[in-house]
Amino acid sequence: MKKTMILLLFVALCGVTTVKAQSNIGSQSYKTALGVKFYPGAVSLKHFVDNKNAVEFLGYFWNRGTRITGLYEIHGNFADAGGLRWYIGPGAHVAFYNDRFYRGRSYVGVDGVVGLDYKIKSAPINLSLDWQPSFEFGDGAGFSGNWGGLAIRYVF
Repeated sequence: MKKTMILLLFVALCGVTTVKAQSNIGSQSYKTALGVKFYPGAVSLKHFVDNKNAVEFLGYFWNRGTRITGLYEIHGNFADAGGLRWYIGPGAHVAFYNDRFYRGRSYVGVDGVVGLDYKIKSAPINLSLDWQPSFEFGDGAGFSGNWGGLAIRYVF
């Protein structure tokens, strides 16, 4: 999984460097989308606050606990790739882990995100694929590079 995420980051960064300047660099094709994100499993709400900036809220729920994350995402277009955009940004989270794996500890942390976002033109569906490295503060915490995944959302 880590190799896949590193490859995704490399492809996304290579794509970012090939973006051409366009007059519609700030245009998005939807305002708000709600759905699910896979790995480990989250509810995802994404809302554009203006043409190129969005906030995303994630609620992860899995056998090790719960994690609530907020991300600020800056979006940009790829030349001649209608509906496909790249994004990057910072974020933060709070995590509540269960007794079985983490002795019931709670942590706060900072996040980053880099990914690709695609709005299907003929349907109210948005897809995104991203990598979300994070750092948690506290006893036994630290860097984690295995967050991120595929999101499927319904566009409002």
